[in-house]
Amino acid sequence: MNNEIEAMDFERFLMRPAVASDIDAIERLANASAFGITTLPTDRAELQARIQRSLQAFASEDAPSGGEIYLFVLEDREVGRIVGTSGIAAAAGAGRHFYSYRNEYIVHSATNATQTRIHTLNLCQDLTGATLLTSFYIEPGYETSVASQLLSRGRLLFIAQFPERFAERIAAESPGLADDVGQCPFWEAVGQRFFGLSYPEAERIAVGRTKDFIGQLLPQSPLYVALLPQSAQWAIGQLHPVAELPFSILQDEGFDADTYVDIFDAGPIVDAKVAGLRTVASSRVARIKARAGKGTPDRGAPGVLHLMASTRRDVFRAVVGMLGETSMDVDARSGHRLGLQEHGSVRVAPIEYMPGEGRTYD
Repeated sequence: MNNEIEAMDFERFLMRPAVASDIDAIERLANASAFGITTLPTDRAELQARIQRSLQAFASEDAPSGGEIYLFVLEDREVGRIVGTSGIAAAAGAGRHFYSYRNEYIVHSATNATQTRIHTLNLCQDLTGATLLTSFYIEPGYETSVASQLLSRGRLLFIAQFPERFAERIAAESPGLADDVGQCPFWEAVGQRFFGLSYPEAERIAVGRTKDFIGQLLPQSPLYVALLPQSAQWAIGQLHPVAELPFSILQDEGFDADTYVDIFDAGPIVDAKVAGLRTVASSRVARIKARAGKGTPDRGAPGVLHLMASTRRDVFRAVVGMLGETSMDVDARSGHRLGLQEHGSVRVAPIEYMPGEGRTYD
């Protein structure tokens, strides 16, 4: 199936805001993800509330409060199926503290001039208020297609179009090591000792919340990594295998992955300045033309693959399309997929993707 989807026509994919009628599909995707992989709750009522809150954020004309969340779905329109979700939290912590561990090293010097470099984890709130990318999940059969690029990077086009609603700094949590039954080496060595909860129980309590209550109860003193079991030491900064795809996309965007780790499973937390991300920095606004003109490729003609997004928040859509090498005009076919008419504005950004090579390129 992977080979079939790698060769898919990119025009079949549409990214859009989640709506109430998507509840069955989103519930299916939330239940399909492994422990700690998505911030989506599995409880149907909580999912419905999340969708409603997102719809309010897309539609609101009020000044942003920082508590907004935006939930997107990815449609494969050829088969009439939702195959992925992704989201944005306008401000990590949403008015509360957002805790993470910061990697630091202490150098101890002895009288004989020998030095010892000791790795510590320091509980911090550095990322409180940063915009947070959340809820990424795509069905496995679509991972190596351009669909995964659209689902992840389409969020960045949305942020680029509406920068006043987001912070200048952006972050994303990546799930750490845990097995299929929820055994997590880092949690068992640290969190479980203070809370008496298994990793799945802690995740269930925290989903949809800020983890603020966990962070407040953890020791405030540095955590000396050398004192942890070897399994927990090795897990620090390591990815859950299913997280490799979204993590690689974010790294290609320019996110840094060396400074912070999650307080639950020690998975890497990436962060960056929004303005420095590839999709944001390379994006620009183009116009739709009624028909392909000079430099604008007809369907099947050579061109440069681009992410394309509408510029209205209340009817946001994102797709993948072609632009000619010498023109920034968007053809009417792509405009139609975005629900736009001639001369409508479209935010675009190039996407370097080579179908069939088994990974993503940016």
